[in-house]
Amino acid sequence: MRLSRYIARRFITTTGMVFAIFFGILLLIDMIEQMRKLSGSDASFGDALHLSLLNVPDTMYRILPLITIMGSVALFLALARSSELVVVRAAGRSGLRFLVTPVLVALVFGIFAVAVLNPLVAATQKAYDEARAAGNSVLSVSDSGLWLRQGGEYGQTVIQAARANQDGTELSTVTFLTFGPDGAPATRIEAPTARLTPGAWLLDGAKMWDLTAPNPELAAQSWPDGTPLPSDLTPERIRDSFGTPNAVPIWQLPSYIDGLETAGFSARSYQLWFQMELAQPLLLAAMVLIAAGFTMRHARFGKTGTMVLYAMLAGFALFFLRNFAQALGETGQIPIAAAAWSPPLAAALLALGLVLHLEEG
Repeated sequence: MRLSRYIARRFITTTGMVFAIFFGILLLIDMIEQMRKLSGSDASFGDALHLSLLNVPDTMYRILPLITIMGSVALFLALARSSELVVVRAAGRSGLRFLVTPVLVALVFGIFAVAVLNPLVAATQKAYDEARAAGNSVLSVSDSGLWLRQGGEYGQTVIQAARANQDGTELSTVTFLTFGPDGAPATRIEAPTARLTPGAWLLDGAKMWDLTAPNPELAAQSWPDGTPLPSDLTPERIRDSFGTPNAVPIWQLPSYIDGLETAGFSARSYQLWFQMELAQPLLLAAMVLIAAGFTMRHARFGKTGTMVLYAMLAGFALFFLRNFAQALGETGQIPIAAAAWSPPLAAALLALGLVLHLEEG
């Protein structure tokens, strides 16, 4: 037990040092970028630092697997150079038993990252986006404007607006196209402005065409200002739809996915992100096993630099393979479960096989 606590402490220390080094480097790089973006405004150095402190956690969270493998390599190299690995084996503990502690620490850290760090990173990224948008009351989503969709008991409605405010609750030059149960267009509504209130859009100067009538223009109706159009959208859902799945805390993802599917949105990217977050602890454990397979050897065997290079290349390969599987999963070319769980599971099994070959072969 004492040896396990010692190994765990060394692993946490080395990984923490790598984390701190990367945080400092990324903070400096991001500060330079923020100062470049703010060069034409009255923003101060403190404003750039504030934005960087909000933006860097998202990048750090994304590269946690790489930080883990670097910390693992540093641990095994330090133990090998001090001959502590030889002492451990001489004491009767095999390499596999030795690896149980760092693997368990990686699993616990992965669970902590998903359960605690994920919501914190989502909050800081949301604050960063809001801070960057301060002073700009108009948001242009794409060349064709803002596109939304709402559903529920009122049927499916596609919303297109030329421009919107920061949180998407006030639309300009907006069109509402409602579809009937058979999927055919039922009505078309155009308005200069629309404002979202609880349960409805309030339309000013709106005009409605009944697309099921023989002559829609002849049957068109002009609505007075403030006419309500029922809606199940909320400011939170609209704001989150502008971002990416990592902007939604993991504890809110299941209900958020249900809301997207109810409204008629495709929630595949969110479902994939949720599964990838659940697989994060296994991915970190796989990084530890990869590092052990290449660097958990005595320094006298030589080729230490080559083994470190192989370990880092394998870690980067797994990292990019995971991103590639994510792209395939988002496009529907492979199942969501396969995209999320196959890369870390395959890497863990292959690395474990390498460790067994080196220890028992």
